[in-house]
Amino acid sequence: MEEFLKREYSLSKPYQGIGVSGSSHWELMGDALVTTDYVRLTPDQQSKQGAIWSRIPCHLRDWELQVHFKIHGRGKKNLNGDGVAIWYTKERMQKGPVFGNRDFFTGLGVFVDTYPNEEKLLERIFPYVLAMVGNGTISYDHERDGQPTELGGCSAMVRNLKHDSFLFIRYVRRRLTIMLDIDGKHEWRDCLDVPGVHLPQGFYFGVSAITGDLSDNHDLISMKLYQLTILRSKQEDEEEQKVLIPSVDNMELLRPYADVEGMSSIAIFFSVLFSMLGVFLLVVVGLVLYGHWSESRRKRFY
Repeated sequence: MEEFLKREYSLSKPYQGIGVSGSSHWELMGDALVTTDYVRLTPDQQSKQGAIWSRIPCHLRDWELQVHFKIHGRGKKNLNGDGVAIWYTKERMQKGPVFGNRDFFTGLGVFVDTYPNEEKLLERIFPYVLAMVGNGTISYDHERDGQPTELGGCSAMVRNLKHDSFLFIRYVRRRLTIMLDIDGKHEWRDCLDVPGVHLPQGFYFGVSAITGDLSDNHDLISMKLYQLTILRSKQEDEEEQKVLIPSVDNMELLRPYADVEGMSSIAIFFSVLFSMLGVFLLVVVGLVLYGHWSESRRKRFY
């Protein structure tokens, strides 16, 4: 497998023309601004959101994206937020609540979530990296940190690091792989690997970030997209051309599990209450039937 850097989909210093020239391949949105060293998506201030989007739709079948970023701020642990998202979607340049992008998106979102909204998710350590595929009808559950629609994820201590932070996304033969290099060792470590991911061609790459009551500096330093050369059979070629709507094989098997795991305390309370009422009702009916049977049996002996 060979790889070729695609400069028209890549972003690196000195960021010439971004935000001021219509001829640039990239477009800024919201509070994002360009400096000589980075693109700051949000400053360390409350209620900010910003993004940068490619103007050119990507028609590559197999690709690899390397994102160099930095998240830092004055807030202590769990007193910072909210995070960064890397996008490959049909829509572009639309503000919204999902890390600065619209909800009900169509395509792939990879989220570096730095603040836990659902405190009872004790199995997760934040910051947390996760991926989601949307088809335009699925909402990102912000209150549950995206767990119901999560394809997979991993913890990633990416805040206030003295060394560089990198995120790696590879999409090859409908397989989505995400790796991280955040330990300063120049080594990739696995985060998630999901087969059966169907993404159409012709979508846009973008990166966004958002802050709320808590904040951070969210900086994008570079994005490098590589085209991967993969040999395919004629049948594989025909199947690839049929992908029009993003989807994931067996995704329906993941959601019921997430719903059960994510039941709120109120839902659990009512479930237990109705179960107890059901048992009580069965006991009452049983006692009544037993009373009638005993009465009829007693009468037979007289």
